[in-house]
Amino acid sequence: MPPTPNHLASPDDLYPGRALSRLLVIAACALLFFVGTLVIADLAFPPDMANARNLSPEVVDRNGTLLRAYLTRDGYWRMKTTVRDVSPRYLAMLKAYEDRRFDDHGGVDPFAMVRAAYQWATLGHIVSGGSTLTMQVARLLEPPRHRSIATKLFQMMRAVQLEERYSKDEILSFYLTLAPFGGNLEGVRAASLSYFGKPPDQIDLAEAALLVALPQSPVKQRPDRHAIAAQKGRNKVLARMVEEGVVTASDAAVAEREGVPFARQAMPFSAPHLADYLVRRHPGPRIVTTIDAGLQGAVERLAKQESLYTGDGASMAIVVVDNATRDVLVYVGGTNYWGKAGQIDLARRPRSPGSALKPFIYGLAFDDLILHPSTMMEDAPTNFGDYAPRDFAGSFQGAVTARDALRMSLNVPAVAVLQRVGPLVFTLALQNAGARLAFPTRDTAPNAAFALGGLGISPFDLTMLYAGIADGGEAQSLRLVAGAPAAPEHRLFGPVAAYYLRDILDGATLPDGWAMGEGLQRPRTIGFKTGTSYGFRDQWSAGFSNDYTVGVWVGRANGTPRAGHVGVDSAAPILLKVFGLLPADRHPAPDPPAGVIMAQDTDQLPPSLRVFTREQSAVVAKVETNVPPPSIAFPPNGTVVPLPSASAKDKTIMLKADGGRAPLTWLVNGMLVGSFDRFQPALYLPTGEGIARITVVDAEGRSDSSQIRFKRER
Repeated sequence: MPPTPNHLASPDDLYPGRALSRLLVIAACALLFFVGTLVIADLAFPPDMANARNLSPEVVDRNGTLLRAYLTRDGYWRMKTTVRDVSPRYLAMLKAYEDRRFDDHGGVDPFAMVRAAYQWATLGHIVSGGSTLTMQVARLLEPPRHRSIATKLFQMMRAVQLEERYSKDEILSFYLTLAPFGGNLEGVRAASLSYFGKPPDQIDLAEAALLVALPQSPVKQRPDRHAIAAQKGRNKVLARMVEEGVVTASDAAVAEREGVPFARQAMPFSAPHLADYLVRRHPGPRIVTTIDAGLQGAVERLAKQESLYTGDGASMAIVVVDNATRDVLVYVGGTNYWGKAGQIDLARRPRSPGSALKPFIYGLAFDDLILHPSTMMEDAPTNFGDYAPRDFAGSFQGAVTARDALRMSLNVPAVAVLQRVGPLVFTLALQNAGARLAFPTRDTAPNAAFALGGLGISPFDLTMLYAGIADGGEAQSLRLVAGAPAAPEHRLFGPVAAYYLRDILDGATLPDGWAMGEGLQRPRTIGFKTGTSYGFRDQWSAGFSNDYTVGVWVGRANGTPRAGHVGVDSAAPILLKVFGLLPADRHPAPDPPAGVIMAQDTDQLPPSLRVFTREQSAVVAKVETNVPPPSIAFPPNGTVVPLPSASAKDKTIMLKADGGRAPLTWLVNGMLVGSFDRFQPALYLPTGEGIARITVVDAEGRSDSSQIRFKRER
């Protein structure tokens, strides 16, 4: 009998699989909605990693040894720490004590949560929070919250987010960086350095146990304030480790007999002036320098000891360079950083070099075949216009070779050679090599007094120049940051001139009581020069061996005189002692380059090199008359030059000159623009409105200047 209309079968009754499919679709949609909600929530509310990025800036040596660290913006020692920075035993103890299943769970450990809930239900108070290390990281990343079930649930959610985003090692590194250890110490490295004076990869069992215990109660267990509580907390960890089978009972018993640190130690504080300089210029949590921490510490101790010997408040700056790489191995910017004016970086402070720049005057003359080391010169009373220099001792030596004139640091021959080379050519050569020179005034023109220290240069730049002598006349900017690309080389003079200078300076007069090799742990040949500024304000010594160059400056930071103190007695002994601390040289002395005239006797020289004359030869003078000296065609003296508009595509000013022997070198306010062919335009980019002094110098050292004013059109 067919069914009546009131009892018709539904499609689901006739096709039960259709109902199941519909349920599956609804379930799938619900699941997708739930997952989508979680994904959207995860993307909308990601973990705040700002605290993990707010780290103490660190300056480390070439091998990663910490030289100096700085407090974070919020006043904490918070140093980035990874699992590779700590001892494996400490990591094993940390996991065993805090989170045994850290490597297996997904941020939340259900077993730990059940255990914590059971303890709370049966005992009526919280015994353990059931937090994993990931949950603790989630707590450390957030602002402090009141302990509650809601807070715990929030931390669980954050833990799952962290596990999805980071590896286990990264999460563990966050904990090692952020965990509190009392006071303003956060992170294992900061705590280990402060409490034990060593990095966490060098700690023993007792120290590792204390570092595991401290984050449990960083205020009540601070060893520098609550030593007994800290010791009890450490011993509790040791006992637990014995139960877990991580350490043996005998090892734990030995560790328990050790004391705990009762005071915090100072953070590493080496090369502070260099650290200040680099932190200002290289933002970031970690700067790897070229410094060798072992050598740096040894030279700092030497400098501090020597400054105490002076007894008159003198400080010193010392720079040590590897000649092959131009890496700065030692940088001492002063001897009392926390003293009066102690934070002035004296290694970069321009001071009068006295006679320390004389080798470069002679090097340029050797390069131009004006001189040979055996050329005869006259050391006698001489007027250079209204300038009449005298030797340091007040007497004159008469006829001497150029070799002896430089070794004896005679003043009249040096000024005569500078006049022949050209003071402007001399200063340009140093500036082109990268030296930053300080002139007495902005309008001071290069002059003969520059031979005797009439301009300023820093110990850092002077050391750079002397490394150029050791490298065959090729100067190169010194490197302070490891891995930085090598700077381009700049030719001071040719290898022949550099060889002559090495030969001369290797025979420099030693301080009284010194013999080459005396006081040196590793005997080597050292070529060096000394200098003393006017009024005994600055004492210098700079020199080189086959592999290293050292620059030493001694004086008072405020520039007051030190009567009777000269470079050969004050700075040279320190230079020789610094060389005594350096490793043995790896390379032999260079062979004489092609073109060297091996003549010890003046009669063996070509006639033009036997006797030095202050004036150029008639042949050269005749050649020069064929080419007029350079004359600035644009911008002429006294003019107002409009600056290009802000919308202009080309904002440069073209500099033009007539005459002169190429190349023509242009300077604006003493700063090098470049060297150009006579018919090549020189382009200068003005820095803004104001007075500018423009100078052009040709290949013969002849020059012309104009003073103009840059003005922006209104």
